[in-house]
Amino acid sequence: MIDVSTAILAGGAATRLGGIDKGLALLQGRPLIEWVIDALPAECRQRLLIVANRNVEQYLAWAPTISDAQSGFAGPLAGIAAALAYCTTPWLLTLPVDCPRPPAGFAERLLHEAGGGNHGPVVARDNCRRQPLFALYPRELATSAKQALDIGLGVTRWQESIGARVIDLSDLCGEWTNLNTAEDFAGFEGQLRVQA
Repeated sequence: MIDVSTAILAGGAATRLGGIDKGLALLQGRPLIEWVIDALPAECRQRLLIVANRNVEQYLAWAPTISDAQSGFAGPLAGIAAALAYCTTPWLLTLPVDCPRPPAGFAERLLHEAGGGNHGPVVARDNCRRQPLFALYPRELATSAKQALDIGLGVTRWQESIGARVIDLSDLCGEWTNLNTAEDFAGFEGQLRVQA
């Protein structure tokens, strides 16, 4: 197993959810951040980091919490850049706060790919598209991420510029579902009740 830190990206503005802090929004009575943490394998929880741009004191109840270097809501690359700058392990795994039940095994597969002799960044892909926030980066990319942020690149364009390998994880069981609206939350809770 490679030495890895994990950053949960919880710094978004959540405009489609009325501007509330999405990571603290309740899903079946529990904050979304707890669902994401519980979905991680134990080895990825040992050096856990949350990137949030508000309610930092509340997030500290779960893990060390930092904010983007830029003020406001500069997008997910700002969170990745901040996490890479803070990271003290050789590798950083990222995932978004709004996917409560990602496919089991996604982290292990990305770690396996990175540990297999190719030491560059890797990013997940489902059966339809790239999932750019589910990725694994060498810590040395901190400067590159900041430079990309400074010139206005988004996450996907930056990943392409650094030659990130896209790893097909479409065989994994689970959901890449992002909860962005009140309707998304209600629909997901309905699915959970059916599965119970």
